[in-house]
Amino acid sequence: MEKVKEVLSDFDVISLEEMDTAGLMDRIDTKFAFHIGILPEILKELVKDYRVLEVQGKRISSYESLYFDKSAFDFYKDHHNKKNHRFKIRFRKYADNDLYFLEVKEKIKGRTKKKRIPVQKFEYDLSQNSKDFIHKFVADQENLEPKLWNTYKRITLVSQDKKERLTLDTDLKFEWKNEARQYPQLVIAELKQEKLDRGSIFYRMMRSKGMRPYRLSKYCIGAIELYSEKELKYNRFKKKLLKLKLINDAT
Repeated sequence: MEKVKEVLSDFDVISLEEMDTAGLMDRIDTKFAFHIGILPEILKELVKDYRVLEVQGKRISSYESLYFDKSAFDFYKDHHNKKNHRFKIRFRKYADNDLYFLEVKEKIKGRTKKKRIPVQKFEYDLSQNSKDFIHKFVADQENLEPKLWNTYKRITLVSQDKKERLTLDTDLKFEWKNEARQYPQLVIAELKQEKLDRGSIFYRMMRSKGMRPYRLSKYCIGAIELYSEKELKYNRFKKKLLKLKLINDAT
């Protein structure tokens, strides 16, 4: 990570206030996965075209998330079964500025729509205010319960000339009760755009390196890792998970 920090020091900076004006709460997401060993090389190729988000003097931020699902894992199953309209619900802490949000991510025919409200802290038992907010998007919220914790480090880049963001998540960890799984060498990159633009600098770079888009959410990865096959089916995800583990374990 020292090499990563060194390269990040060459980027122009964007503030949180400036970045928030870019919106992208309604967007197309495209994900890629690769080993952290090539991250410095990738960042060097992006210096001229992106600015880096800096928060409290840091260009690598810490995130914590608590994901909710129904008792029977309905949200996970919707993803596994390729349902075109599905949801994720989570509390997220932006650790570097100590901000908490309740977020609802809605996926509709490939588009991601994210809504959120500020909250005071993580909630294991949903407050009435949180229930009312969720109800605006998810009519049936019976049996909603916390399912897993996810922590990671994030680099956020913002395009110099397009309405586009790129997040690079590293040091992923999933926890629930006495179980924990880690992916310290994996990078999950997520390109966020108003509409799919394969002409994006980053998208073209991934193609030039033989990397194809990768569809699997952090919540689904954590659920597979922390719950047994008796509780969750994940036959459609097995090859994808194996690929992630091979990337993470590579030297």
